[in-house]
Amino acid sequence: MSKITAAITAVGAYVPDYVLTNQILETMVDTNDEWITTRTGIKERRILKGEGKGTSFLAIQAAKDLIAKKGIDPKDIELVIVATATPDMKAASTSAFTATQIGAVNAFSFDLEAACSSFLYGMSTAAKYIESGRYKNVLLIGADKNSSMINYEDRATCIIFGDGAGAVLFEPNEEGYGLQDEYLRSDGSGREFLQAKYGGSSYPTTVEALENKEQYVFQDGRTVFKNAVSNMADVAVKILERNNLTNNDISWLVAHQANKRIIDATASRMELDEDKVMMNIHKYGNTTSATLPLLLNDYESKLKKGDKLIFAAFGGGFTWGAIYLNWAYNS
Repeated sequence: MSKITAAITAVGAYVPDYVLTNQILETMVDTNDEWITTRTGIKERRILKGEGKGTSFLAIQAAKDLIAKKGIDPKDIELVIVATATPDMKAASTSAFTATQIGAVNAFSFDLEAACSSFLYGMSTAAKYIESGRYKNVLLIGADKNSSMINYEDRATCIIFGDGAGAVLFEPNEEGYGLQDEYLRSDGSGREFLQAKYGGSSYPTTVEALENKEQYVFQDGRTVFKNAVSNMADVAVKILERNNLTNNDISWLVAHQANKRIIDATASRMELDEDKVMMNIHKYGNTTSATLPLLLNDYESKLKKGDKLIFAAFGGGFTWGAIYLNWAYNS
């Protein structure tokens, strides 16, 4: 009997209609298009508007896009994982609501949170359920409404983040395609450098915290940048070495879209040409859990069966890692 691997067999995506450009941000905070573009590579980002619309709205739309493209019956989906750093609410599962709304009535579900590495960790988790042989259809969604935790008077963070969602379907494969290897890491000493302190169990929201706008994301940009550059590059090279791969073997680098300079540094360490690096940060900014699946959706038409992909991400906490995957289909 052939070994079962977990292959991505479909992708879907959704981004909100409203486009927050650098030019609009110039009217909101002390910044300008040249400064933002030079330091981050971001030109615009999407923002979800509408009362009561949270991360589940984004996740549901991305899942529906995948379901329509794949032609799968939602009743055949056995597990729904929503990777997110911005769940709809505390105590109530975002994934459970998402699964119900898309008609995945036979699925169980759970949320997975590892900041910007959430989708990467979710790939590992989804693959294990498939490789076990117990499940055949696992839907993994990366979705974040980052605008819900951004202070648009803080130019250090408001220029970076956007809202969006992407989804992938994992199915069993016996031809050797799918997830091949992973190298995942975390270091809790990095928590102080990127966090939304108030609103969790350690520091419940107070009137004073709200007045001081401490419920929003804080980032020590220099420290986060330094760690992201070194760690993302290190794990990407590590996964190549462990699998005896060279830069010529790799078809695509699928890197978390946090900052173009971080992506460029990772590609440089891997000695990859620019035309092998997926990039859409200029359109969406950092969508946290959604960056990797949004890349797959945007580049789906260019992907070919057998392409070797290296995924890499770094997030708050700190969390980071790399995954090696063989693409399983021609679009």
